[in-house]
Amino acid sequence: MSESSDNATSSSRSKKPDLSKYREKIRNLHQKREESRKINHEQVVEEDRLKKLPKNYHQKRQRQEWELEELEGKKVAEEQGVDYEQAKGLHMQADVAEKLESAKKKKKNPDTGFADYEGMSIRQYERLTNGLKPNMKSYEEMKQVIGEDQFYPTVNTMIHGSHYPTKTALDKLAEDVKGQGKKRDQYHRRRMFDPDAPIDYINERNRKFNKKLERFYGQYTEDIKGDLERGTAI
Repeated sequence: MSESSDNATSSSRSKKPDLSKYREKIRNLHQKREESRKINHEQVVEEDRLKKLPKNYHQKRQRQEWELEELEGKKVAEEQGVDYEQAKGLHMQADVAEKLESAKKKKKNPDTGFADYEGMSIRQYERLTNGLKPNMKSYEEMKQVIGEDQFYPTVNTMIHGSHYPTKTALDKLAEDVKGQGKKRDQYHRRRMFDPDAPIDYINERNRKFNKKLERFYGQYTEDIKGDLERGTAI
């Protein structure tokens, strides 16, 4: 009995533990550590590169990519013989297209508010000239009638009575002047006085106060006011 136990003890002592599994785990851990160190170094280098770039670098890059896409799209549309703006609008939402169109109009003639009369006159001139649609046929006929010397006058050219506008042009001018007058009336800031309105005030200050009361409480006191006017109030 003692001999068998001694043999088992000696065999267990003589058997060495298997360290290959532990070595493999340690090797894998070392590889992962090196990979993470490499990735961290690359990220640090990339962050340093981005910090050295201008602040609006990404916006410029996006703008350049968009312009490149626009050029490629126009080139493809020209090869296919289609209108690029129409083809682009087919793949765009209606509200987005409307916003872009309004932004283009504002960019062409932006309303920056009143600065001086010169700027206001220039803006009015640009708006009127952009709305003109010249008749090239009538233009050439007028050039032949009055001659190039009168058509392209110089400082020594007498132009009085040399131009004969057509009835269509005169009607168009009259309609344009009337349209400008209507537009000015719409933007008139002074409120028109109504002579038929009931007089329920004793002075200008009282009139303004009554208008404020009517604006805020008129819907609640309409029935009471009507009964008082008819004499049927309880």
